[in-house]
Amino acid sequence: MKTNLLLIVMLALGLSTFQAKAQTTVYAKNSDISDNLDLRAVASIFGESANLQDFERRLNDPKYQISNLDLNGDNDVDYLRVIESVENRTHVVIIQAVLDRDVYQDIATIDVERDNYNKVSVQVVGNTYLYGANYIYEPVYHVAPVIYTSFWVTNYRPYYSSWTWNYYPTYYYAWRPYPIYRYRNNINVCINVNNNYNYVNYRRSSRAPILYESRRSYGYEKMRPNNSFSQRNSSVKNRYELDQRRVASRESNRNNNVYNSSNRGNSNRVSSTENRTTANRTTNRNYAENRTNSNRTNRSNPGISNSNRENPVRVNTPAKTETSPRTETRRNYNENNMGSSRGNTENRNNTQRVAQTQRTEPARNYQENRRSTESRNNVSRPQAPQRSEPQQRSAQESRGNQGSREASSPSRGGGRRG
Repeated sequence: MKTNLLLIVMLALGLSTFQAKAQTTVYAKNSDISDNLDLRAVASIFGESANLQDFERRLNDPKYQISNLDLNGDNDVDYLRVIESVENRTHVVIIQAVLDRDVYQDIATIDVERDNYNKVSVQVVGNTYLYGANYIYEPVYHVAPVIYTSFWVTNYRPYYSSWTWNYYPTYYYAWRPYPIYRYRNNINVCINVNNNYNYVNYRRSSRAPILYESRRSYGYEKMRPNNSFSQRNSSVKNRYELDQRRVASRESNRNNNVYNSSNRGNSNRVSSTENRTTANRTTNRNYAENRTNSNRTNRSNPGISNSNRENPVRVNTPAKTETSPRTETRRNYNENNMGSSRGNTENRNNTQRVAQTQRTEPARNYQENRRSTESRNNVSRPQAPQRSEPQQRSAQESRGNQGSREASSPSRGGGRRG
């Protein structure tokens, strides 16, 4: 029973794994075969390797995924093997794709040569069938690679990979090729930016091409003789010119997109401005026509009431009355204002005059009454006859004597009492 359960579980796991693998299959849509292996990345890992065996390991390490080539079309990235041809101070490292049993295709070569002054030059040369003629990168490393020390030693034996079809190292497993845009994003991380990768169109070594011919493999070229770079891209010479044309086309497309977007924005603005202007003109024209028609109607029919002011929704109804009543009203109002101001001024002056007359008249009446009262008193009271001077003097003397007598009388009485 337990054995049956284990078998069922294993079958279920196998089916689920197979379905997931079938669903995650991604087919590479290549714009060109040469897009699947960047020679700058090859030059970068070559400078970081300790020897050619380490270099081959880095080329096929699933962790780096330097290559995206699938030349045999089995939906797996091809294994890249490394072989070498040596003569004196010249080393030619050949990178080959393993396509089938005893079927290989050259991808690129690395020419390493030391001159009489012990100066080492390195050139990564792309295969003519894949990359076009004279597609060469010359790296300049910021630090001298360690791999140089392994080339010029006594009793040096050229490297020759022992791996072949269906016989691969344990660290390697085939992976599905990625779309080009994903491969480019991945490979940019693998390129050491501290180095310089200069493009040149000539080979420095005169011995390297001769050594290469002795180890050349072209299995893919035999299968597809009409699929070379010159036939795939007849308008350009090699991959470098193809990249330059791509950059130019991208820039032109970007400029066209910017220009079209700006034109769209400007056209929308212009159209909206024109629509607003047209609408304003139409509104002003209708308003002017309605105003003119209303003025004409009011002039021809002065008996029309102003009740149309209460209906602003209708456009054809006159919104304003004729201007002549307004001017007359304003004139009457001004005249009334002037008349009222004049009347007020006259009233104020009259009031001041009346007040002044009222103030002066009581003073006159008071004086006149006083005078009349005095005259009446004078009339009612008879005037006393005037005395003569002798009489006045005798009267005064008599008065004085009488006073002295009255003053002396108390003193007399007092003497008698005492």
